[in-house]
Amino acid sequence: MSGRNPAPKRGYGGRSAEERRAERRDRLMRAGLELFGTRGYAATSIERLCTTAGVSTRNFYEEFGGREELLLALFRRLNERSLAAVAEAYAAASDADLPERVERAVRAFVTTHAGDPRWARLGFVEVIGVSPDLERRRLELRERWAQTILSLIDQAVARDEAPDRDYRLTAIALIGAVNNLVHHWSARGQDIPLDAITAELTHLILSSVTR
Repeated sequence: MSGRNPAPKRGYGGRSAEERRAERRDRLMRAGLELFGTRGYAATSIERLCTTAGVSTRNFYEEFGGREELLLALFRRLNERSLAAVAEAYAAASDADLPERVERAVRAFVTTHAGDPRWARLGFVEVIGVSPDLERRRLELRERWAQTILSLIDQAVARDEAPDRDYRLTAIALIGAVNNLVHHWSARGQDIPLDAITAELTHLILSSVTR
């Protein structure tokens, strides 16, 4: 015997069971974004999700416990992508002045949350009021955003670009302003240029943290 591990078994079409399952999950995630982001969460049934994704109901329950779990998975994906994009944009502008760093971070947030109107609707409308559990998860993610904002402000304070004070309430207020402005953009049919949204949010943040 060679002692080598056996090669993974291949399934239908040369794909392993794990690969097929990952593909089904991806199709369900894409179907969830499309239907929750256009028809709405309440108007979307599991049967419609499965039809759109081209999977069976049994396959759906192998991946998600129900519609709410799928919605939460999408909401988490949106926020993880956005948190990473904001951190990357801010770090890439580390040598720039505060207005440019803030503008880049805001643009990264707006692009990930509002570049596709389906994500904007899902993130700012469809996750609201679904259940106490989802609301708790939403508030946990909001706390992560608050900590991110406070970390960025701490850098500005260390560079003497902002006064040294308690910014906790400021961070919460900014989250509310950002979310509501992007939601306003989405609800109006995206008739406001995203550059205008970015500029207004940048001005608001700078006005809140600078002298």
